[in-house]
Amino acid sequence: MTDVSTFNNLDQPQVHDLLWACLPVQRWVDKVAAGRPYAETNDVLQQANRSAAELTDDELDAALAGHPRIGERASSPEHQAEHSAKEQAAVDRDDAELMQRLLEGNQAYESRFDRVFLIRAKGRTAPEILAELQRRLGNDDQTEREETVTQLREIALLRLEEALS
Repeated sequence: MTDVSTFNNLDQPQVHDLLWACLPVQRWVDKVAAGRPYAETNDVLQQANRSAAELTDDELDAALAGHPRIGERASSPEHQAEHSAKEQAAVDRDDAELMQRLLEGNQAYESRFDRVFLIRAKGRTAPEILAELQRRLGNDDQTEREETVTQLREIALLRLEEALS
């Protein structure tokens, strides 16, 4: 945790690591870091939001590599395990029916869109997450890509805001 003044004074490797944990996209990290010094936390968040508004296909793939499937524990070195565990806290892994439905939904989503289903889980209940997964399966490819980028941006901003609080 750091405040905006401390954030402004982090050395390059420190600011890179902090931002990379929020959204592992080098262009985004570079743009947010280059905006220093910021007057207020809100200024950092606004720059972060603008810089993540659009992602290339390669950036989208890189960012998604940092996220485990909804309902699964982080299992890859790229996964942000600590963040993911907190963000998915509402998913009750002991609920066998829910876990089965999430497993089936994740498989259908990956088969349909060829990427992991991503949603800002923080603040959502497991039934809400499952309902969103089912709804988004009906999206066309472009709409779903846009929703995925929006979810990545929301996750990045939540993580960054938490780091700056």
